[in-house]
Amino acid sequence: MTFSRTRARRPAPGGAGLALAILAAATFGTSGTFATALIGAGWSPGAAVLTRMAVAALILTGPAVARLRGQWDLLRRGAGRVTAYGLFAVTAAQFGYFNAVARIPVGVALLLEYLGVVLVVGWLWLRHGQRPRRLTLIGGAVALAGLAMVLNLSGPARIDPVGVIWALLAAVGLATFFVLSAGSGEEPLPAIVMAWAGMVVGTTVLAAAAWTGALRMTASTRDVHLLGQRVSWVVPLLGLSLVAAVIPYVAGIGAARRLGAKLASFIGMAEVLFAILFAWLLLGQLPARAQFLGGALILAGVAMVRLGELRPPGLSARPGPVRAARAGPSRPAAQTRR
Repeated sequence: MTFSRTRARRPAPGGAGLALAILAAATFGTSGTFATALIGAGWSPGAAVLTRMAVAALILTGPAVARLRGQWDLLRRGAGRVTAYGLFAVTAAQFGYFNAVARIPVGVALLLEYLGVVLVVGWLWLRHGQRPRRLTLIGGAVALAGLAMVLNLSGPARIDPVGVIWALLAAVGLATFFVLSAGSGEEPLPAIVMAWAGMVVGTTVLAAAAWTGALRMTASTRDVHLLGQRVSWVVPLLGLSLVAAVIPYVAGIGAARRLGAKLASFIGMAEVLFAILFAWLLLGQLPARAQFLGGALILAGVAMVRLGELRPPGLSARPGPVRAARAGPSRPAAQTRR
């Protein structure tokens, strides 16, 4: 009954929700391109991540405070989840990804990061005993085969292993994002508050690391290479902070409210394709043919994993006794549907 009422209150997944989800994927997909331009001009990955999170947190402060409506106890009760979200889903994901794109192409880094969807399945299996279905296992195998092709293990040109490690750290952050976003029995924070609080936590952690000297922070005001020409460093900085952070977070929240978190995250896999497209158009980075095929296999495998997760769990169970217990022996189906 609770599920039915929730579905009834949510607007039907129409064109607006789909448009917002695609907008979020497209704008998120620009982050690697803007970050690569800054890193190539002398910015450290830590400085790029800190700037992105700090500006996004600043812009989201007003809407988040307005959404709380003075209910700060919600934030206090969710402090543990917010801290984990800020450390892993925000900081680890972004810091790992930006360090990865400093060493390997943007498209390859993002394809490796999206293996985090497969990690979610493994975590739920090991931690909660949720055995994956056959489609999920096949999808994981296909994604791993695509991973081997993306890494070009048999070719003469090898991918930087350090960049691969950073990308896999980003995959762990992405997996944490999905796990924490799924929630538990607790009262969840509003999405915009969760995003803002995670950005504040991440900004605080990286700023403290920079202040103590544990994290190298360098920035430059030199012109950067973008769109095949030299442009001011302000262009990718604003793009990274506004286009690649504020817009996708707001659009992603709107998409999740209209489509639901699972469907919105499934459509969000289009970020990989947008990232490869932007890296090609803005930076001239184009993966090899084998890596294109490997990327297609990763996307296909991840899609199969997500489709396996989206299937209702009751489909695999034997429904006979359950239906008899719920509907009773003599109630017609029409009466039950009412």
